[in-house]
Amino acid sequence: MEYSSFSVSVVVSLCLLAAGCSPTHYREQSDQNAYTIIKQKQQQALGHQEEFNIESPEETLRVRLLLDQNLPYADSSSLGSSYLKEIEHWPEKRTRPVPERDRLQTAATPLSLTLIEALQIAAHNSREYQASKEDLFRMALDLDFERDAFRNTLSGQVYGQYTDGHIGAEESVVSGSEASAATSLSRTFQNGATFTTRVGFDLVQLLQPTKLFSRSFFGDASITIPLFRGSGQHIVTEPLTQAEREVLYGVWRFERYKKEFVTDLIESYFTVFNSEDQVHNLEENYKGLVQASRRAQRLAEAGKTPQAQVDQAIQNELRARDRWIVSRQTFERDLDLFAIKIGLPTDVDIALNREEFNTLKEYINTRLAHLFTIDEMALSLPFDAPIVLVPPTSKDRGPLEQEPDDAIRTALANRLDLRIKQGRVYDAQRKVVVAADQLGPELSLFGSVSVGERRSLSDASLNSNNRIDFSNGIYTSLLTLDLPLERTAEASAYRDSYILLERAVRDVQEMEDQIKLQIRNGIRNLEQFRASLKIQYQAVKLAERRVYGASLNLEAGRAEIRDLLEAQEALLSSQNSFTAAMVNYRVAEIRMQSDLGILQVDSNGLWHEHIPGENSDALTQ
Repeated sequence: MEYSSFSVSVVVSLCLLAAGCSPTHYREQSDQNAYTIIKQKQQQALGHQEEFNIESPEETLRVRLLLDQNLPYADSSSLGSSYLKEIEHWPEKRTRPVPERDRLQTAATPLSLTLIEALQIAAHNSREYQASKEDLFRMALDLDFERDAFRNTLSGQVYGQYTDGHIGAEESVVSGSEASAATSLSRTFQNGATFTTRVGFDLVQLLQPTKLFSRSFFGDASITIPLFRGSGQHIVTEPLTQAEREVLYGVWRFERYKKEFVTDLIESYFTVFNSEDQVHNLEENYKGLVQASRRAQRLAEAGKTPQAQVDQAIQNELRARDRWIVSRQTFERDLDLFAIKIGLPTDVDIALNREEFNTLKEYINTRLAHLFTIDEMALSLPFDAPIVLVPPTSKDRGPLEQEPDDAIRTALANRLDLRIKQGRVYDAQRKVVVAADQLGPELSLFGSVSVGERRSLSDASLNSNNRIDFSNGIYTSLLTLDLPLERTAEASAYRDSYILLERAVRDVQEMEDQIKLQIRNGIRNLEQFRASLKIQYQAVKLAERRVYGASLNLEAGRAEIRDLLEAQEALLSSQNSFTAAMVNYRVAEIRMQSDLGILQVDSNGLWHEHIPGENSDALTQ
C-alpha cells in the first residue's frame, strides 16, 4: 500500500504542559537537591552543618571598588556574570544591574583592612575559594544524578496527526486524524531488577472515503531480574555508593582546603606587614645615615676626621637609599599579590590596618614573654670559662606547641586528607568485589505482558473499538544464561583491581609518612623561630646600645664614623630579623594547627585555634 499524502503531526511532552518546567525551575530544583545533599554530608562528615552557597552576589566588593575608585577594566566580564549582556536565545530572563561610575567618590580613600575583614572578603570574593565550593557542589549534582537512577521515572506523551492524501494505484482519497496519549513508569531496583509499564489510548477519526471512528486502550509491562552476575545490592548500587562517598570526600577536602587557605592568607597578610615594617626600618636607617654623613662632613671640615670616612658615610647613605627604594617596591608588589589572593582588583587602593601588627607584637610579648630577657651574667663570663652549648628546650615552648609524639597522634586522628586516603582503600576493596562478580555466569529472568491494541488510519478494523482485556493479553517469559566460557577482559580487570588496591594502601602509607614529616618539620620551624625571636630580641637591644654609645663617643671624639655606621647597620639587620621572626613564629603556629587538623574555619573564613591543656578550644580570631 502506497501513500501520497500531506500530514501534520504534533508531539507534545506532558512535562511541557505541566506548570513550573521552565529552565529556572530546573536550575532551582538542582540547587535545592545539591544543597540538601551537602548539608546531609556535612553532618555525616563533620558532625555539624554550616552555611554553604555558591551564588555570588550581584554586586561584590570587587565590583564596588572597580566602580567607586574609577579603576579601568576590560569589559563587563570584569564586573561579574550578572553584568553580562544576555546573548541570543538566553534561557532565563533577569534584571541586569547597571554600572554606576560616579556613585561614590572614594577613589582617593584607601580601603583599610583588618585581618578579620580580609578573611571575610576572601571567603566571598576569592576566585580560588569559589572554585573549591563549586567543585563540591558539582559532586553533589553527580550524586543526585546517580540517585535518580533508582527513583520512579514517570514520563508521558501526547501525539496528534492529521493526514490528507491518496492511497494506492486507484488514488483513493483518504483523510483523517489520529491522536494518542500514553504515560509510562519505570524503576530500577537496588537488587538489579528493572520494571517498566505503560498505559495509553488511541483515537482515530477517518473522514474520507467514509466517516468512521475508533478508539482503543493499550498497556504493557516488563520486568528483568538478574540472578547471578550483576545481581545483589552491593553490585548494582556500586556507582551510587561511590558517588555518595565522593561527596563525603568532597566535604572533607573542602574543609581541609579552608584550613590551608586561611593559613596561606594569614601568612600573606603578615608578609605584607613584614615588608612594610622593613620599609619603615630602612627609612629610619636611611635618615640616620644621611645625618651621619652630614656629621662626618662637618667633622672633616673641622679637621677631626679623614675624608675617607666621609666618603664611606656617603657610600653607606647611597646604599641605604637604594635598599629603601627596593623595599618600597617589594612592599607594593606584596600588597598587589595580596589583593589578588583575596579576589580584589590588583590596582585597588587598599591599606592593611597597622593595629594588626601591634596586636601581633602584643600576642608575642604575652605568650612568649619568658624569651625576652638578656642574660647579663652570660655576657660577663670570663673568656676562659667552659663553653657549654645549650639547645632550645621544651620549657621555652609557646602555648600551642606540643611534644612530637603527641602532635603526630593528634594529626593522624584529625587529618581529613588522610581520612580520604583511608576511604580510598575501602573503595578499592569494593572494586575487587565488583570485578570478581563479573567473572561468574549471567542468568537473567525476563517477563512481559501486553494487552489491548493500537489504532491508526491504516487499520482494517477501524470501525471497531478496543478495551483492555487481560484474558486476551500476550504474556512472555524468558530465561537467558551466559556461561563464563570467555572472561579474558573480566579476568584482566579483576587482576587490575588488586593492583589498584595495593596502590591505595601505599597511598595511605605515603600520606601517613608525609604527615609525620610535616609535623616534625613544623615542630622544628617553631623551635627555630622561637630561638630566633630570643636571639634577635637580644641583638636589637645590643644594637640599640651600640648606636647610642657610638653616637656619644663620636661626639666626644673617642670613635670614628665607621663605628656608628656599623652599629646602625647591625641595628637595621636585627630589627628586620626580629620582625620576620615574629611573623614566622605566629604563622608557624597557625600552620601547625592546620597540619594537626584541629584548626577550625567557618564559612566566613574566621578561624579558631585549639590550645592544649585548656578547656576552651579556641583563640577566636
